[in-house]
Amino acid sequence: MTSDEWVLSIDRARICRFARILRSVLRNVTLDTFTDTRFYPPADADVETALRYFLAMVAIDHRTSRYGPFEGYVDGEFFHGADLLYRLGTKKLSEDPEFFSPERLARISVDDVKRWLSVDGRVIWDPEVRALLLRDLGRKLLRMFGGSALRLVRSAGNYLKRPSGHGLIDMLKAFKAYSDPVEKKPYLLTKFISRRGYFRYVDIENSEVPVDNHLVRIAFRIGLVTLHEKLINMIAKGDEVSEEDDVNIRLAVREAYKLVARACGVDPLVFDDYLWMFGRRYCTRIDPLCVRRQAPEGTCPFIGVCRFSGKDSLIITEHNFPNTYYY
Repeated sequence: MTSDEWVLSIDRARICRFARILRSVLRNVTLDTFTDTRFYPPADADVETALRYFLAMVAIDHRTSRYGPFEGYVDGEFFHGADLLYRLGTKKLSEDPEFFSPERLARISVDDVKRWLSVDGRVIWDPEVRALLLRDLGRKLLRMFGGSALRLVRSAGNYLKRPSGHGLIDMLKAFKAYSDPVEKKPYLLTKFISRRGYFRYVDIENSEVPVDNHLVRIAFRIGLVTLHEKLINMIAKGDEVSEEDDVNIRLAVREAYKLVARACGVDPLVFDDYLWMFGRRYCTRIDPLCVRRQAPEGTCPFIGVCRFSGKDSLIITEHNFPNTYYY
């Protein structure tokens, strides 16, 4: 199906209302600098080492809990999902800094991934795919950039996209892990390394949110996009959509958030932090904040604009597309 069959329209009036609220919310939000050493290299880390880490970790940063929760204790602290993934990443970086070198990544095995990304007997799902993505990353870094992540970043010349195809987002598409047509992982990597000061892009007009299931779910519920009744029924039944449909749906959602960014007057990557957190903690797939009986009325800042707020029997989730390494 085409995106026109899925998405009837982008609701510009609702986008403006949502943007006004979001702009107000953002005044009280401090941007993450991604220096928490539980998840990221220390602020004074060698730039090449840190860039290799971010390239590798974002490459495998997709659904962690396909068949059950990926969670457990590391050094006495409990972590879940992506938090656990990155916690295991920094633990490995501390124990074996050369683990993220292109030479090592180019040879990484499925067993290596299983040993690394496991806690309390729980192994991350699809270790075969994650190993393949890391091998592809390592081999192409060696072949195309002499094994230097810094050379890759500098080759972009402070641009996300360029007509020559040599912007950072453009070049990342050479790696299998970063080949998503909706560019979720490329923009997530951009957010990490730009906040760390390793890459400063000048073409803000080419900035986009990294669209994942959390951002899709929020856009559906708020009503930033108007969905076809057939898609609503598929979501309600849990029917799986095709890869083409997933791409078209996420592109429409990304376009809606681009309009939100323009209405807010902010870079999309600035509000992505907040929306990802909001979707993960509050506007959850099951039992969102607005339908939790114990939640105080008015806790969600978007209740006044959300089409589905508090309507437990009508609450919509994201579309079902589970088998992907795009997001």
